Amino acid sequence: MQLLEERIRRDGNIKPGNVLKVDSFLNHQMDVELFNEMGKEFRRLFPSEKINKILTIEASGIGIACSAAQYFHVPVVFAKKSQSINLDGEQYVTRIESFTHKRIYDVIVSKKYLGKDDHVLIIDDFLANGCAVLGLIDLIKNAGAHVEGVGIAIEKGFQKGGSLLRDQGIRVESLAIVERMNDETGEIVFRH
Repeated sequence: MQLLEERIRRDGNIKPGNVLKVDSFLNHQMDVELFNEMGKEFRRLFPSEKINKILTIEASGIGIACSAAQYFHVPVVFAKKSQSINLDGEQYVTRIESFTHKRIYDVIVSKKYLGKDDHVLIIDDFLANGCAVLGLIDLIKNAGAHVEGVGIAIEKGFQKGGSLLRDQGIRVESLAIVERMNDETGEIVFRH
């Protein structure tokens, strides 16, 4: 998606350790008009009428998922990274490791919002090693639901996540795939 690539080049910053910082428009301050265009593109890429839920993980995926959901006319369910008093009843739980936070989370979805009749599109902001998406797929499978695909805003193509998912036969559509980046020069090269 040209619009997203241009924005990454203009406003993204590369930090040591293969960290692409896009907090000025994607995952801290959010550019809602950009999110809207991303939502339209996800709908174009996933035209299936079977999709009846979008699943993401808190917090950075929520805005993008909500923007996409308006084009699918379906609800967004977000997996929570911590137990709270608001979570009642039975739950699906899985463990994921966050690339950015270098931490393991128990990720939780209420059984009220994910079931065997659901056809789920996963939406997230980043795909690096694939841990978050694999955790969401685990939740979907535990619910007996169906994974219709994975929509990612930015994929780090030089890390294993995308290949790992595609090798399992999972359809992954990323709006921008970073082939390589250099924290010394600031160069970002995209895969097309």
